[in-house]
Amino acid sequence: MSTSEARKTAVVTGASSGIGAATARALAEAGYSVFVAARRAERLEALAAEIGATAVQCDITDPESVSALAQTVGGRLDVLVNNAGGALGLDPVAEANLDDWRWMYETNVLGTVSVTKALTPALIASGAGVIINVGSTAGHITYEGGGGYTAAKHALAAVTETLRLELNGQPVRITEIAPGMVKTEEFSLTRFAGDQGRADSVYAGVAEPLVAEDIADAICWVATRPSHVDIDLMVIKPVAQAAQHKVDRRG
Repeated sequence: MSTSEARKTAVVTGASSGIGAATARALAEAGYSVFVAARRAERLEALAAEIGATAVQCDITDPESVSALAQTVGGRLDVLVNNAGGALGLDPVAEANLDDWRWMYETNVLGTVSVTKALTPALIASGAGVIINVGSTAGHITYEGGGGYTAAKHALAAVTETLRLELNGQPVRITEIAPGMVKTEEFSLTRFAGDQGRADSVYAGVAEPLVAEDIADAICWVATRPSHVDIDLMVIKPVAQAAQHKVDRRG
């Protein structure tokens, strides 16, 4: 292919499951050549084989791993989806597990910053780059027991807004996608250290929580807007969730 005919490229972090995997599938379906990045190589290889992507084993909290990702991607990139992140525990602030808090900050914030720093030159080089950070409604409101996660996601929201100011004038758009209640196979299970009962209770009685494909659809829509259109923030919640503390569980 000539440069003008080459497929657009996308990087999706945290692509081994959930929203990341669904996003990789959606972008591949939309015609992107996708680099799927995550720590779990076996899952990545399976996904890459399924959708024709390039699998890159990557720990976003490890600078050398992130550098290797950037080298694999090369000098030009159209879309970066910073999806890797997660929550641990529901401890009150006064009883905080600082190791959990540290992991949440390093993964949701510092890891995102590391990947963004490494790939921004390639996004600028594309002439119409897009950075999509997967935040959360927890980045815009607090709730009891969520101090560590809400602090990290608030920080990610601040990073996203700051990045938009600092890259103003460059050919890069920056978006935060802020999902509410999304039922995936691993998010709540990870939060509760593998306790399936506690994980299931999060969605108990909710008729139709969001699923990973709902968020992937929104991410793909943002990525494919005309280059002069910047979607600053998209908050997505199921109809049953009016707020973090108000969820219809009659389903």
